[in-house]
Amino acid sequence: MSDFLAGAYPWVKSIHIIAVISWMAGLLYLPRLFVNHVGAAPEAAAMLAGMEERLLRIIMRPASVVTLIFGVLLLATPGVVDWSHGWIHLKLLCVLGLFAVHGMMEKWRGQFARGENTRPAKFYRMINEVPTLLMILIVLMVVAKPF
Repeated sequence: MSDFLAGAYPWVKSIHIIAVISWMAGLLYLPRLFVNHVGAAPEAAAMLAGMEERLLRIIMRPASVVTLIFGVLLLATPGVVDWSHGWIHLKLLCVLGLFAVHGMMEKWRGQFARGENTRPAKFYRMINEVPTLLMILIVLMVVAKPF
């Protein structure tokens, strides 16, 4: 298996990066939909609820699963990760943070769909920055490997 992973490394890494980009697009766009959904008229709220649901179902969920699967394959590829360095641990912690944010967005989407949102637009504007900050940390850890 390790010989296969070593030979497939460029493909595994490419698919992982494509999935991450797709997932991040959703993580950055969904809170903007929430901002618009707050206080929207009923017909606009229904349209936004549909957009939010499709974004999660068609893009975010599949992309998060592919990101996870191909990320695990990268971790299992011989020579890719030196577990004695701290950068990989911080990177994985940030990835867990992205999954936590995704889970919260799933919950909030459900609240919007049921008409149960109680948060102001400002909350979602602030939440919109969390995936960006986590992404920056992840990229810095993977590229610079500072420690």
